[in-house]
Formats: sequence, C-alpha cells, structure tokens
Amino acid sequence: MLRVLALVGLVVVALIAGALLYASSRWDSGTVRLRARLEEGRLPIAPGVYDPAQLDSLPAPVQRYLRLVLRPGQPMIAAVRVRHAGTFNLSDSSQRWVRFSSDQRVITRRPGFDWDARIAVMPGIAVRVHDAYIAGEGLLHAALLAMFPLAIQRGTPEMAEGELMRFLAESPWYPTVLLPGQGVRWEAMDDRSALATLTDGRVSASLTFRFAMNGLLESVRSEERGRLVAGVSIPTPWRGRWSEWMWLNGVRVPTSGEVAWMLPSGPLPYWRGGVSGITYDLAE
Repeated sequence: MLRVLALVGLVVVALIAGALLYASSRWDSGTVRLRARLEEGRLPIAPGVYDPAQLDSLPAPVQRYLRLVLRPGQPMIAAVRVRHAGTFNLSDSSQRWVRFSSDQRVITRRPGFDWDARIAVMPGIAVRVHDAYIAGEGLLHAALLAMFPLAIQRGTPEMAEGELMRFLAESPWYPTVLLPGQGVRWEAMDDRSALATLTDGRVSASLTFRFAMNGLLESVRSEERGRLVAGVSIPTPWRGRWSEWMWLNGVRVPTSGEVAWMLPSGPLPYWRGGVSGITYDLAE
C-alpha cells in the first residue's frame, strides 16, 4: 500500500509540474505574440540624431533637463529593453509588499510597450502580469501561476489613456521621445515644471513634469488617472518619482523609482523598483 501511495504521489507531482510548465510556456508564447504586434506598429523616426538646436522651442526646465541627459549627436532611441527588480504592494488600502522582477519592451514610435512581470505572492507561488499598450489599446492581464486568471482588462478608453500615460511617465528611460517632432507637446508652467501631452491616434495623455533644483526630473503627476476599484475605473491623482541617475549606454537615466496613488488619506505607493539592465535599439 505504501508503494502504491508513493507512486500516486509521484504521478500527482509530475502532473502538477507538467501543468505548471505548460502554463509558463503558454504565457511566454503570449509574450512573443504581444511583442510581435509591438514591432508591427513601428514607424520611421526622423531626424535620426539629437541636435541641441532642437531644444530652442521648449520650456526652459525641459531644455535644461534634456541637455543633462543627452549628448549632442545621440542617435534617436527606437526601442528599449528594460529589466526591473523591486517590490510591489498587493493591498489597495495598506502595505503588503512582495518581491517582483520584470522584463519590459518599449517601441518609441508608434508608442507602445509590454511589461512582463513575475510577482512572488508567497514562496514558490507567483502571479504573472502583462501590462501593455499596443496599437492604441491598453491591456492588463494577471494570472496566478500563469494559469488562473485574476484580472483581465482591455479595450476601454480609460485603459488606453492610463497605459499611454505610463508610457509618457517612463520616458526618462528613453528621453529622445520628449524631443520636438517625436509626438510630445509641451506647455510651460513655471521655472521647474511643464505639462507634457502625448497623442496617439484617438488616445491622449497628459502629465505634469516637475524638475529638481539640479535640473533632473523629480516627478511626474496626473490629477486623474484611472484606478481600478472593484473592477471600476475611478479617476485618481497619481504620481511617479525618479532618482539615482546614471549614464547607461550613453543616456542618463533614473535607476530607481516609486509610483503611488495620491489618496485623500495620503500617498499609497504600489511600485518601488530599480533598473537591473537597459539596452537600446537606435534609429538607423
């Protein structure tokens, strides 16, 4: 009897392991398909290199920032791969931080990205997440063990706007997208801030960029980003903060950041991460 039970146990373990491997393989195949759609939407980038003379029409704090993070003659960034590691807050009202790692692919024109994350909710158990903006559509897909759906959101105007907003907020990792002629429209606000608006087809997103005394970007903020509460999108103030700037592959970028909902009770951070690697595809 003990031998039979042991054999049954081994079979069960093998079946579970096989199911997990199959689910992981399906998830990875989905990532490949999403990123193929990203590539299909690529548009030519012109001009091909950064010239400081391009900055003359921009608000003063934006000019100072771009002069600090780009070198004259820098080729325009066409695509990016960013790898992150950090912590993610699973609670929508308190603090429940767990570890995550992620791999993100970004295309700068037409704007789009796919964030493929693994969030360790407990030892040996992870939630896989796709957060993406592709061809004008926002997408959020989360699945426990890459198998059991926890959230699927896509196709709404609020999702599209929120994901394009994320693309704009993360532009410090690919700052040539902020140059004139690349799709962002700037409006002066004061000596340390400016309003950036990015339009992609029918989707438009705006953020206030706030710059530190040293000229580098300090934070981005929206007063009305859609926050999912019980499956309903609620316009909520939202802020991203960037720090620990370094020159990586010829571009000065932030290597640490925090993202938070700005609730009446105070900030509720939900993402704290650092860049573990960044590589660029440059315009030809």
